[in-house]
Order: sequence, then structure tokens, then C-alpha cells
Amino acid sequence: MTTPAPVLTVNGIEVIYNHVILVLKGVSLQLAEGQIAAILGGNGAGKTTTLRAISNLLKGERGEVTKGSIELRGERIENLTPADLVKRGVVQVMEGRHCFAHLTIEENLLTGAYTRTDKGEIAANLEKVYTYFPRLKTRRTSQAAYTSGGEQQMCAIGRALMANPSVVLLDEPSMGLAPQIVEEVFEIVKDLNQKEKVSFLIAEQNTNMALRYANYGYIMESGRIVMDGKADDLRNNEDVKEFYLGMGGGERKSFRDVKSYKRRKRWLA
Repeated sequence: MTTPAPVLTVNGIEVIYNHVILVLKGVSLQLAEGQIAAILGGNGAGKTTTLRAISNLLKGERGEVTKGSIELRGERIENLTPADLVKRGVVQVMEGRHCFAHLTIEENLLTGAYTRTDKGEIAANLEKVYTYFPRLKTRRTSQAAYTSGGEQQMCAIGRALMANPSVVLLDEPSMGLAPQIVEEVFEIVKDLNQKEKVSFLIAEQNTNMALRYANYGYIMESGRIVMDGKADDLRNNEDVKEFYLGMGGGERKSFRDVKSYKRRKRWLA
């Protein structure tokens, strides 16, 4: 089977905050066209920073890409503004949902189409969002502040879809949600990927859930990719089972403690 061409390529990027703190240390990854890739790791691993580097949302936190490059279908994008990236089809759903609390669900969704000029298609896209998220249609006139965490997560993803993206960067979609709602959200992501051909790059601590739905996975520790592979291979890897899936009985806490594990030290290449 032919491997799909990469839609998004990150080449050895370094990110520094406040001109001092080195957070990403040569991160390289790819997102294949029409697939789902997951960035996995604990708090502080660098997952969110990686997504914000791609969407160019680092400046608001005094961060910058100081080395490496980011490409969308072969074209460098690391110097584009977030608005320009949205127009090119790259949209980020931020950790914590960030819905506009005083707006209704439908008003929140419509803000996602702010950069679009094809007004005639916006209403059709709104109805399409409602077909994927029927719960949002039921709550369309409710203020976001009075909806559940799961409904707000659905609203945040739906709002991103209103920009008509080809690539969605999804940051910690399972955070703060009940397991049943998490599975519902991931099922919708799978449907969007398969039916709408939207490519997803997901940063997620819920390794088991992410690897069930992703095609490919990257494991991060301390700002570096320490392991990557097909999702099924990672799920069956004994070290991944122990450290990230809770299936081992050892005391080890990091891949750094695995003497038999040969890292692909691409950040040194």
C-alpha cells in the first residue's frame, strides 16, 4: 500500500520561551494526508508547545521557533500569522476548549467562519457540523457557559470545522471529560477523518484512547521525540504498555531508564 504524502512536516524545530528557556529540542514529525497522528506524553513533555509552534500561537506566550522549519504540503509556514494559517486550512482546537461563555453555541460556531468569504456555504457547513454533533443542535440557543464540558469540547471542534480546514490540531481533547464522552468525541474525530478527509494531529495524555484512533504516534519526553511508529506497533510495544498504558508492574518512570531501548535520536541528526 502506498504511504500517503505528508500534509504537514516539522523539521528539527527548537522553541525558546522568554529568550532563555529551551522547551523543544529538535522535534521532527509528519502528518500524512488524510490520517490521524498522535503526540503522546505527560505534562511538560512539549506536546502543546509543538502544536502552538505549528499554528504560530507562541508569540502570545513569548515563545519563538529558533531553529528548524515547518511545512504545509512542502511550503514553509513557520512565519505566517495564525490568521493566514487558518485561511490555508490549518486550525487549532486549544486545550481547555476556550468557548466564548457569553455567546450561544451557534454563535460560537459561527465565529469559526470569521475568515471565510463564501457566505453562501457557511449555512451549509453549519448544518454539516450539526449532523456530526447533534447534541449541539439541541443546545444551539444555550449560552456556552451553561453547557457541559463535553458539549463545549464538541463546540470547540465544530467551531474549528466552520473554518473549512484540511488540518486540525487538537490539543488534549479528553481533558476533564468522562470516559464515555471522550470515546464519543474520538468517534466523531474518526468520522470526520474518514468522511470529510480532515487530517488530525492530536496532542493527548490518554495514550490508550489516542492509539486506538490514530494511524501513527509520537512519544515525547522533555521536549524530544523519544519513540515513534504505527499506532498498532506502539500499542503492542512492551515499554509503551508499561509506561503509558499501565500494563506493567515495574517502577520505571521514563524511557531514559530502558537500557535495551534504542532511541532514534533524530534531534541530533
